[in-house]
Amino acid sequence: MPNDNLKHYLHLHIIVFIWGFTAILGALISLDALPLVWWRMLLAVLLIFIYIFFKKQSLAIRLRDILLLLLSGLIIAVHWFTFFKAIKISNISITLACLATGALFASFLEPLFYRTKLVWYELFFGLLVLLGLYFVIDASEPNFIENSLHSNISNTMLGVFTALTSAFLSALFSVINGQFAKRIQPTIISFYELLGGVLFFTLFLALNGQFTSSFFILKIEDLFWLFMLASICTAYAFIASVGVMKYLSPYTVMLTINLEPVYGIALAVVIFEAKERMGMGFYVGATIILITVILNGLIRSRKKNE
Repeated sequence: MPNDNLKHYLHLHIIVFIWGFTAILGALISLDALPLVWWRMLLAVLLIFIYIFFKKQSLAIRLRDILLLLLSGLIIAVHWFTFFKAIKISNISITLACLATGALFASFLEPLFYRTKLVWYELFFGLLVLLGLYFVIDASEPNFIENSLHSNISNTMLGVFTALTSAFLSALFSVINGQFAKRIQPTIISFYELLGGVLFFTLFLALNGQFTSSFFILKIEDLFWLFMLASICTAYAFIASVGVMKYLSPYTVMLTINLEPVYGIALAVVIFEAKERMGMGFYVGATIILITVILNGLIRSRKKNE
């Protein structure tokens, strides 16, 4: 029914808007990136486990799959760590602009994993993304080339490199996850991957002696924002997105998800005002990146349907 499709389409936009709000929460929470991600994943694991329990889903899958999912959880954990670290180092706008390159990274990673040929237009789009990144960096760091020659790495440049690392890990995680999604329920995948991230980060924090009494003492506002991040932006958004995908085409979903940086940057400018307002060159670069990612998705979708 057309009205039903409209309802699911609007629901998808709400979900993408929520994902865009994740960056805002990362800036609002006063914790460093590592404890922030640890708390986020721990709370999300507990919430998804409660969901699975009430839905009476079975967590029983092959031991090999459990181990692989736990390991892939390390990738998503480091992706989130570098994402929030980039926000803390630079700002939300720069981080989200760079994070939009994730879809292009996936285009280059897929041929390696699935042994398919890399097509010419993806190489061309890769060059366009580099052009967009130049505008983003130049607008944020006018002395980028001079500083690079003198090994003077500013917070802006470090934030860009950290955000690009996050984008690469996001693409790697998506490509790997594509194999699991064919055989295992998404909620079960999410539970084991988040659990894996928690276990790896717990081991790291324990070995580095960071589990002090102050680690577990949270400000009321941090606890509130963490719960919002873990429940609405992680557990709910993931489960809801899976439900929406049953009714909308992958093409529609792909195009809508590409609006996440737009929503996030717009929210950042409204909420944080002067701190997030960038020069015109930044928005030119961000637009080039976003349009390139969308065009790449359009062509890939059309090729698959031919």
